[in-house]
Amino acid sequence: MSMNIGQAAQATGVTPKMIRHYESLGLLPAVARSDAGYRRYDERTLHTLRFIRRARDLGFSLDEIAQLLGLWADPARASAEVRALAQRHVADLDERIARMQAMRRSLQQLVQCCHGDDRPDCPILDDLAGGQPPSA
Repeated sequence: MSMNIGQAAQATGVTPKMIRHYESLGLLPAVARSDAGYRRYDERTLHTLRFIRRARDLGFSLDEIAQLLGLWADPARASAEVRALAQRHVADLDERIARMQAMRRSLQQLVQCCHGDDRPDCPILDDLAGGQPPSA
């Protein structure tokens, strides 16, 4: 059984545009074409698209996904490699979360300092401007 790109998109939750993008990056195996030149996706390719979508949902980069796909396809792989890649990703997520929490604290503090009334004084804008008045 094979599907066209629209059917593959519906079956996997990946947009046709992203399917073409993943194909151009080499993340998908070579896709068969119909006599008319239309892409035809088999079950193996759909499974790969679902893998990619799930990896993207977990925040893996395209480079990391390429590595994961390579490991997935290698029956001689060591799970330690997969684990190490996932652990690096967790550490990256932890770092990004910490930065976002710091941004949230800073912004929350600025919001608390802002009177939010009819006055033009605004510590939020002042902070964003680095304490500089707007240039005219």
